[in-house]
Amino acid sequence: MSSYRYFDTENFPLQRGASLPLTRLAYRTVGTLNAARDNVVLIPSWYSGNDEESAAVFAGAGRPINYDEHYIVFTNLLGGGRSSSPSNTPAPYDRARFPAVTLLDNVRLQHELLTRELGIEKIKLVAGWSMGGAQAYQWASLYPGMVERIAVVAGAARAAAYNRVFLLSMRRALRLDPLFDGGDYAQAPVNGLKAFASIYAGWGVSEEFFRTEAFKAFGAADYAQFVELFWEPLFLKHDANDLLTQLDTWENADISDNRLHQKDLAAALSAIRARVLTLPIESDRFFPPVDNQAEMAHLNNGVVTVVRSNWGHIAPFAPDAQGQIDLALATLLAAA
Repeated sequence: MSSYRYFDTENFPLQRGASLPLTRLAYRTVGTLNAARDNVVLIPSWYSGNDEESAAVFAGAGRPINYDEHYIVFTNLLGGGRSSSPSNTPAPYDRARFPAVTLLDNVRLQHELLTRELGIEKIKLVAGWSMGGAQAYQWASLYPGMVERIAVVAGAARAAAYNRVFLLSMRRALRLDPLFDGGDYAQAPVNGLKAFASIYAGWGVSEEFFRTEAFKAFGAADYAQFVELFWEPLFLKHDANDLLTQLDTWENADISDNRLHQKDLAAALSAIRARVLTLPIESDRFFPPVDNQAEMAHLNNGVVTVVRSNWGHIAPFAPDAQGQIDLALATLLAAA
């Protein structure tokens, strides 16, 4: 795969009223844009994820999304460490002073990348997991004439109240580390990050995952070692302020929170003209199937296909679940 590069824009206005002198969107393209320019697949990243990890989950040789047939654009969330983030933005917008960014900000910036930089007018598919799925929903609602299909894997059009309780606990765990120092830490708040990881471990998979000792697939002998071997390294490699910026984007995710739809979720969903495939995980605590099932009442062309797995939210990394997801994606891509 080619290395990621940057789309830069000056004084990009953010939804909450701030702007950065220079906003950078890190992205990667793989494959070739065909003559008809109708083979574009956009895959935005998820919470704490990046373009390489998105490729591993969604694309590859012999899979429905592949580099022979498609021109794939992988984007990175603002606050994710590659695009503009607290950890890589110079003063006076560094660290805790980095402005709040929303789902809308991310999608508007991606739209500028595709239209201004890449010359793309039509997207065959926007596919994403978790926060990537929320961005897919936002794309289809905000630019209904541009998006033909979306696939939302373990995601929803709005973060539910139960979901936000989890996010509140994560924020408090990280900020309570004395080393955090209001975000101006001199060294990484390691204990806060470990607490952050341990809370995430209980939500990221399911009760059945632990009861059946599925963690042994990760080389862990018990639940505590699973946290130590998998979840702690996953978050210790991230900057704490970056995690909090993305957490704020997640907590406030709502595709109807804009001037056009005025927080009317039914109106935002009804505006979508794309084919919509939602793939909730049956054991997901973040985005349970009931969220997507409720959305269907307001969609013109939507379907829910529940993925069977005890891996909870991280099921797309499980081989059996990935097969279910690929089968559904193949059907979606084949649809006229």
